[in-house]
Amino acid sequence: MPDIPTICCYCGCGCGLYLHVENGRVIGASPSRNHPISRNNLCVKGWHAHEFIHNPERLTRPLIRHNGRLRPASWDEALDLVAEKFNEIKTTFGPDQMGVLSSAKCTNEENYLLQKFTRAVLGTNNIDHCARL
Repeated sequence: MPDIPTICCYCGCGCGLYLHVENGRVIGASPSRNHPISRNNLCVKGWHAHEFIHNPERLTRPLIRHNGRLRPASWDEALDLVAEKFNEIKTTFGPDQMGVLSSAKCTNEENYLLQKFTRAVLGTNNIDHCARL
């Protein structure tokens, strides 16, 4: 299988890299020579950007805590619970008692949508973002 071009997920720089696949598993990463940002370079995080993909502890579906234990749930069930809890907090304590932390692993578009959701749906300006390298 050929190398797969992608964008590094570790910060907001957007470095280009290639994921190396062997026998259906991602086994490594290397920089893109011609990418306008990384220009054949990667930081230490970029060189290791692939390592979480096959981690056995990686979450692959929603979990809901029930009687002190986590149990698998459907996406609909998990999202309904989150919406219910958001509404409960907003009604009981007011929207400014909530805050949202965004991620450098998200795209600019995803971060934009999250700030719109925070302000328009939750009704608070309490949103922050950490894009430290």
